[in-house]
Amino acid sequence: MTFHLGLTGSIATGKSSVSKHFQSLGYPIVDADLGSRAVVEPGQPGLEAIREHFGEDYIFPNQTINRKKIGQLIFADDRARQELNQLLQPHIRQWIIQEAQAYDAAGHELVVLDIPLLYEEGYQEDCDQVMVVYCSESVQLERLMARDQLSEGEAFQRICSQISIERKAEWADILIDNGRDLSYTYQQLDAWLGISGFRPNPVAE
Repeated sequence: MTFHLGLTGSIATGKSSVSKHFQSLGYPIVDADLGSRAVVEPGQPGLEAIREHFGEDYIFPNQTINRKKIGQLIFADDRARQELNQLLQPHIRQWIIQEAQAYDAAGHELVVLDIPLLYEEGYQEDCDQVMVVYCSESVQLERLMARDQLSEGEAFQRICSQISIERKAEWADILIDNGRDLSYTYQQLDAWLGISGFRPNPVAE
């Protein structure tokens, strides 16, 4: 039976680095960010939902979404962000379920569900356990400012758009401390895999 590990964190806590480490060991990743892009491709229902709700201003003439413009809107307007999530989440959830089922059918023993808004959208119910990638909020703020070239206020606004990393840490089944160097992070991941009995490269693609 396939074990579904939910992987999450908060913006700039380092979840992507953890996901890449799992991938390097051969474990399949269901990446919700890929799903969120897939459902707003030209002709997909998510794009049409955005057009109907927010208007043509958020769609380029070539029928692709204007990510920068809609990103500016949702980070500045809580209501707009909630509306966008409500529009897209049913389509994203369906995409995630289909991807996970395909890996299940292929016989993988561990599938990682990489979902940034895992707790925000209630995906913990679909996971056997949830792993939270953690760093302190002060480190999170510094990393986000440096990564995205944001002012402190802009970075803080983005952090506040999600459930706090401290709260997610309280809810986690497995907590990975990513406040130091990556080698320390990877040691924790490898230790958990060893204790859990999962083997690298469980099934060849």
